[in-house]
Amino acid sequence: MAAIAAAVLVTAASAACAAPGGVAGISTLPPAPTAPTPDLTADPGVSPSGLGASPDASGPTGSAVPEPAQDEIDPASLEPAASPSVTLPKGDAPVRVPPPRLSPFKYVFPVRGCRVDYPRQAAAVPKSTIWAGKGCAFVAPVDGVVHETNVRNRWTATTDRGADRVGRFVSIIGRDGVRYLGGHLDSVQNGIRPGVPVRAGQLLGTVGDSGDAKGASANLYFAISWQTSSAYWWIRRGMVDPWSYLDAWMTGNPTLSPRTEVASLRARLGATPRCQTDCTAKPNRKPRPTPSPTRIPTPQVTIG
Repeated sequence: MAAIAAAVLVTAASAACAAPGGVAGISTLPPAPTAPTPDLTADPGVSPSGLGASPDASGPTGSAVPEPAQDEIDPASLEPAASPSVTLPKGDAPVRVPPPRLSPFKYVFPVRGCRVDYPRQAAAVPKSTIWAGKGCAFVAPVDGVVHETNVRNRWTATTDRGADRVGRFVSIIGRDGVRYLGGHLDSVQNGIRPGVPVRAGQLLGTVGDSGDAKGASANLYFAISWQTSSAYWWIRRGMVDPWSYLDAWMTGNPTLSPRTEVASLRARLGATPRCQTDCTAKPNRKPRPTPSPTRIPTPQVTIG
């Protein structure tokens, strides 16, 4: 009996060693890994490990669909949101800063109370033609003294004397030492004569078309120069381009003065330089008719 029992034990032991895992018996193999229990409280779209895809998140082919990254911007968040209304505080009134004082003199535009226009380019003679309506006021551009006046329109097309081309005019010597002339006047104001002091803005005459402006629109011939004898009429008609000063006096700085430019030019050219442009008369004489030869009529002869 003992021998039979020993044989049975040996046979059972051999069968246990040869049996595959899962068969009852004694085995020396390590236990098989078991699947982790899913966490029902976790996000159903995230695997328990946090790295894999959800078992249900599969495409038509069964492959996993990638989830958006944590730092990816949701397009819906880019929609403009209604901002709350903001009430801006009222600021202080703007501070008006006066233009810099460029000289001790104050100027005014030489035409008052009318719409004007004038070219801003060099002409044959340094002067400005200020287009304005006939009868507009010509005023003193600065405080000064009347230097010359001409109340008669002596210009004619047949003589075209240079001294007469500006027609009726008034010139003053300003407190700045500069001579200012207004020509082509329609009239000279009563009481305006040489030696009379005037103030800036004071009426000197009215705009017209006298002189060689006859037949053109009314305008003011405005010129800047220095004081000389009336014999040097080409200096009186203008030596310095005036439009930059006109611009300043109208809309910019009323203290911009031509004093420095005039003094510099006079020092360079001398007090009485020779005339260089439009110096001789250009009379507009009508051509004398050419005489036609006298025709003697053919006598009528009667043959009979």
